[in-house]
Amino acid sequence: FDFLCSVLSLLLCRLKWNFYLIIHKYEGKQSLQGRNTKVAVVLIQKKTPLPPGEDVIASERAAALCNACDLSGKSLFVLPHTDHLVGYIIRLENAFYEHAQTYYYTEIRRVKSHKEFLNKTTHQLLFVRHQFKIAFFSELKQDTQNALKNYRTAYNLVHELRAHETNMLEIKTMAGFINYKICRLCFQHNTPLDAIAQFRKHIDLCKKKIGSAELAFEHAAWMSKQFQAFGDLFDEAIKLGLTAIQTQNPGFYYQQAAYYAQERKQLASMLCNHDSSVVYPNPDPLETQTGVLDFYGQRPWRQGTLSFDLSDPEKEKMGILSLQLKERSVLHSELIITLLSNAVAQFKKYKCPRMKSHLMVQMGEEYYFAKDYAKALKLLDYVMCEYRSEGWWTLLTSILTTALKCSYLMAQIKDYITYSLELLGRASTLKDDQKSRIEKNLIKVLMNESPDPEPDCDAAAVKASQKLWSDRVSLAGSNVFTIEVQDFIPFVQCKAKFLAPSFHVDVPVQFDIYLRADCPHPIRFSKLCISFNNQDYNQYCVVEEAYQKSDILEQSSQGTMCLVPGKTRKFTFKFVAKTEDVGKKIEITSVDLILGSESGRCVILNWRGGGGDAASSQEALQAARSFKRRPKLPDNEVHWDSLAIQASTMIISRVPNISVQLRHEPPALTNEMYCLVVTIESHEETVAKDVKLTAGLKPGQDANLTQKTQVTLRGTDTCDDSFPALLPDIPVGDLQPGEKLEKPIYIRCGTVGARMFLVYVSYLINTTVEGKEILCKCHRDETVTIETVFPFDVAIKFVSTKLEHLDRVFADIPFLLMTDILSASPWPLTIVTSQLQLSASMTSVDQLESYVENVVLQTGESASECFCLRCPPVTNSGGVATGCYIISWKRSSPVESVPVVSTVITLPHVIVESIPLHVKADLPSFGRVRESLPVRYHLQNKTNLVQDVEVSMEPSDAFMFSGLKQTPS
Repeated sequence: FDFLCSVLSLLLCRLKWNFYLIIHKYEGKQSLQGRNTKVAVVLIQKKTPLPPGEDVIASERAAALCNACDLSGKSLFVLPHTDHLVGYIIRLENAFYEHAQTYYYTEIRRVKSHKEFLNKTTHQLLFVRHQFKIAFFSELKQDTQNALKNYRTAYNLVHELRAHETNMLEIKTMAGFINYKICRLCFQHNTPLDAIAQFRKHIDLCKKKIGSAELAFEHAAWMSKQFQAFGDLFDEAIKLGLTAIQTQNPGFYYQQAAYYAQERKQLASMLCNHDSSVVYPNPDPLETQTGVLDFYGQRPWRQGTLSFDLSDPEKEKMGILSLQLKERSVLHSELIITLLSNAVAQFKKYKCPRMKSHLMVQMGEEYYFAKDYAKALKLLDYVMCEYRSEGWWTLLTSILTTALKCSYLMAQIKDYITYSLELLGRASTLKDDQKSRIEKNLIKVLMNESPDPEPDCDAAAVKASQKLWSDRVSLAGSNVFTIEVQDFIPFVQCKAKFLAPSFHVDVPVQFDIYLRADCPHPIRFSKLCISFNNQDYNQYCVVEEAYQKSDILEQSSQGTMCLVPGKTRKFTFKFVAKTEDVGKKIEITSVDLILGSESGRCVILNWRGGGGDAASSQEALQAARSFKRRPKLPDNEVHWDSLAIQASTMIISRVPNISVQLRHEPPALTNEMYCLVVTIESHEETVAKDVKLTAGLKPGQDANLTQKTQVTLRGTDTCDDSFPALLPDIPVGDLQPGEKLEKPIYIRCGTVGARMFLVYVSYLINTTVEGKEILCKCHRDETVTIETVFPFDVAIKFVSTKLEHLDRVFADIPFLLMTDILSASPWPLTIVTSQLQLSASMTSVDQLESYVENVVLQTGESASECFCLRCPPVTNSGGVATGCYIISWKRSSPVESVPVVSTVITLPHVIVESIPLHVKADLPSFGRVRESLPVRYHLQNKTNLVQDVEVSMEPSDAFMFSGLKQTPS
C-alpha cells in the first residue's frame, strides 16, 4: 500500500526484503521532486522482532535498502504485527507528526520569503494569496493562534482590493472563505463573541457589494449562504459545549438566511422572467476547457482577465443570460423551507414560541407556493391554535385565507367549510365584500355545487382543483360533516343558560339557547338540537324548520331558524324532569346547529357543553373588566356580552307541605333517657303516603359522639353500646290532609357537650306537572342542637371518727367515708336511692343503708351520706380499692314512666398502714368539779412479738393528777 499527500509520501510493504519491488515502488515517487515532500518506508513484520542489535542480518539489509533508495535511516520504519500493535502505531504517529511539523514550518518560511519581494502597488492579489497560505499552513500545523492572526490580516487585505463590477463576485467569494475560517477558529478558541463580531463586520462590509444588477439574485444567494454557514458553525459549537441563550442562538442566522433566500426568489422571478422563446446560449458560456475554474469567484467566460473593461460585451451578455436561465431551474421554496425548518428547530430548543410560530407560518406559505398543499395545511393548522388563544386576529385572518386556498385547491370539503365558517366570523378582519364572496361559496358547497376559485391562485392548480370538485359533487358518499366549533371561532355564537341553578321536580325545567350570527347576510338553519347527560330529555329540545335550498341565504328575517347578522335570537325550551333524577345534576353535553339539508350537504356545528368557542373566555374576561356603559336595548333583546353560560342545573325534591316540630326540655343530662317529641302535621291536599321518619345523631360529627350516643323509641330500654346513634326509615304510615302525629324519641348521651340531632321525614305524594301525573318523593328535615351536662357532682372524702381529714387509714381502725351529692341540673332531681358496694379489702362497721332515698335536690342543693368502714391488715403497701358508689336518680316529673338512671361512681383508692400498738381510751361522757375522773386506757399489741412499752402522762392545768405519771412495763 502507498499513501500520498503533500506533506509525507508513505510506502508500506510486507517485510520480505524484496528489494526489486520496494525500489520499483520508490521510483514512482520521483514525481514529488521539487515539492519538499518527505518519503518514508514502513516494513510490516508479522513475526516478533529480536531485541535491537541482535538481528545482524536485518540491520545489514536495512542499510542496503536505504542506500538503494537514497533513503535516510530515520525514514525507514518497522511495524511489528504483534499484540502491542497499538503502541507501535502511536510511535509511528509521533514520528510522522514531527515530519509534518517540519514540512509546514518550511512551507511557511518559503511563502514568507516570496512575500518579501512583493509590493502593494502591483501585487495586491498576491498579498492576499500569500497571507491566506501562511494562515492555512499554520492551521494545518495546529498553530491556531497564528492561523487566526494571519486569516484576519488576509481578510483585511481582501477589502483593500479595488472593487469593480467585474471582480465583485471574486472578492466576496474570497471574503466568505476567509470569514468562515476566522469564525470557525473563534468558536474553537471558545470566544463566540469574537466570532459574532467578525460575522457582523463581514456582513456590513459585503451586503452592499451587489455587483451586476442583472445578477442581483446571486448576491442574495451569497448572503443567504453566509448566514447559513455561520448558523451551522454556531450550532456545531453548541454541540461541543458552547452555551447559547434565547436572544443569541443559531435560529436567528437560519432565519436571516431564509429571508435572503426569499429575496433571491423574488429577484429571480423579476430578473429571470424571460419569454419561452428565449433559448439557452450555444456554446455554453459557463463551460471551460478544463471543466473547472482556475480561481474561485471568476466568471467562466473571462477567466484570468484583470482589466475592469469588458472586451466582449456580447459574450458578457450571453453569460448573464445563461446564469439567469439556470436560476429559473433552482427550487427556491425547498431551500427556504430547509432554512426555516432549521430555524424553527432552534427556536423550539431555546423556548421562543412566538418566533417558532412566525416561522412556521412562513414555512406553510412556502409549501403553498411549492404546491405542497397538504403540508402547508398541517403547519398552518398547528399555528392557528396559538394565534386564536392570544387574539392575533389580523394574523389569524391571513393564515386562514392561505389555508382556505389550500383546502380549495385540494378539494377538501370539510376543511373548506371549516375555514369558511371562521373567515365569516367576528375574528376575521376581511372586508364585507370578501366575506360575501366566501359566504356565497359556502352556500354553493352546501348545495352540492362547486365553489368559485379563490383569488390569486395558480391557474394550473385551479384547473386541477375544479376537476377534483366535480368528482366530489358526482360522488354519492357521506354528505354530513360534523364540525367541533369549540376549538375555533365560527360565524355563529351559541350560549345556553338554565333559568335557575336548580329546579324542583314538580316544576318544569326551563332553559334558553341564544344564537348570534356575524356573517354579512341573514342565513337560515334547518335544525337545532340539544343533548343532555340523560338522553331521555333530548327528544323534548329540538327545533326544526323545512325550507328550499335557495332559501339558505334570504334577505328577510322571517322564519324560526333564520339568523340576522348582529341580532341575538333566543330559543326557549322546557321539559319535566324524571323523579329518579332528584338529587342529580342535569347537564347540557352539546348543542348542535344544522346548516343545509340531507339532500345536499349537511353541516352540523357542534358546541360542547353550553356553547362558547375559542375566543369566548377571553371576550367574557374583557367584558367583565370593561367600564363602558352598554346602550339600552328593547325589552326583547339582550346584550350578548352580558349573557353567561350556565350549562347545568340541579333537580331537587318537591317542596314538602308538612310541618315538623320538635319538643324537648334542654339541656340533656348525662346518661338519662332524654325525650324528644316529634310532631308531624300534614298540610297536603291529598294523602301523604309511606311516611317514614329518620331520627338520631346527625352524620358527619365526631366519631366519639357517635359511640357515646344511643337512640331508641322506648324509654324503658336499657341502652348500651349495641343501640345505634341514628334510627333510619321508621315507618309511620299514611297521613291524611290536616292529620297530626306525635312520635317520642329517647336519646341517651354518655358524655357532655353539644350534639346536633337530625329529624328527617319523607313521604310520597301524587302531583300533576304540565298535564303529566308523577309520584314525588318529598322530605323535610329539622336539626336541633342539644347540650348535655352533668346532673350532679359527687365529692368523696375520708375522715376519722373525730371528723378529721385522713390522707391514709390504719388497719383495723374504723374511719368514715363521706359522700356529698351536689345538684348541677337546672331541673329538680329525685335521688331514688343510693348504694355503697365495697371491695373485698373493705368491711363495714355498721349496716349499709341509704340516707338520701327519695330526696329531691333543686339546683345547687346537696345531699350527704356517711359510712363507717374498717380496713383489715394488707400485705402490699400501695393503695387499696374502696369500691363504688351507685346513685339511682331521675328527673323530677309528675310522669311516673320517667326511667331511673343509675350512675356508678368509682371510689378512690386509699393508702392503708399497719401500726404495732393500738391505744384506746375509755373516757366518761362528763365529769364534776373536784371529783375524781376515772380514765382507762387499753393498749393492744398488734404484732406477734413482745413489745416494751413506756407510758408517760403529761400534766394539764385543767386537771389534778393522782397516781404514777410514768409506768414502765
